[in-house]
Amino acid sequence: MRIRISHTTTYLYDAPPKTVTQVLRLTPRNHDGQYVVSWRIDLSVDCQLHQREGAFGNISHSFTAEGPFDELSILVEGEVDTQDTSGIVRGAVERFPPALYLRDTELTVADAAIIEFAEATRAKAGGDTLGLLHALMAGLNEDFAFDTEQTTVATTAAEAFKLKRGVCQDGTHIFIAAARHLGIPARYIGGHYCRTDDKGAQGAGHAWAEAYIDTLGWVGFDPTHGLSPTEAHVRVAVGLDYLGAAPVRGTRHGGGRETMNVSVRVAPTTWQAQSQSQS
Repeated sequence: MRIRISHTTTYLYDAPPKTVTQVLRLTPRNHDGQYVVSWRIDLSVDCQLHQREGAFGNISHSFTAEGPFDELSILVEGEVDTQDTSGIVRGAVERFPPALYLRDTELTVADAAIIEFAEATRAKAGGDTLGLLHALMAGLNEDFAFDTEQTTVATTAAEAFKLKRGVCQDGTHIFIAAARHLGIPARYIGGHYCRTDDKGAQGAGHAWAEAYIDTLGWVGFDPTHGLSPTEAHVRVAVGLDYLGAAPVRGTRHGGGRETMNVSVRVAPTTWQAQSQSQS
């Protein structure tokens, strides 16, 4: 599938800031089943954009914009060719042994309730690691409701599990916490999901987990959709949790109150071509 992605982040300021510094993890890279055809980043202010590669292999860009300005927009867009690999990730940049991804973070600590969920799932699933991970994913998909109003970026896995609702980030954190408790390395993936039931308008990116299985390597699990990633998934950034793979993070000096608006459009290029031909 060829997928076109357009991701716009706009900041509005009550008063012009003196400086704004941002780090962007918005650029996918090639690996088996994913090829970046084209990609670009445009800023609404005049400043230098610096590219680097992070410890986890993520491509990041940073910039510092000097004020004054009332609005700052970041437009990222491009096309990616994808193939279904049954969720198995090969050919990606791997700088650390899988055991690193057993490390807990503040967002992924398994409390007593998550531990009970993980142990009960293991008792039902038996000793097969792949089957256990699919059972964890299925359990979360069935019992965890998608809700954009109940959580924030600071919500922990334990808090979200207690609510039994949240966004894809929350379900992913719970899956990671449960897998790590069971001794299975797991990590957070930030990216995009191409829906086929509309024209691709979304309010945010997507998130899922990858877990390490000795016989297969890294395998993806998407609790929100209850499946392993398909050709509809575009993998962008890797981290121990959301904070390590956040698409945009930064600081500013001055500017008073800040309002951020995010618009994401993810669609097969066939829809893009049809839209242009009809306009």
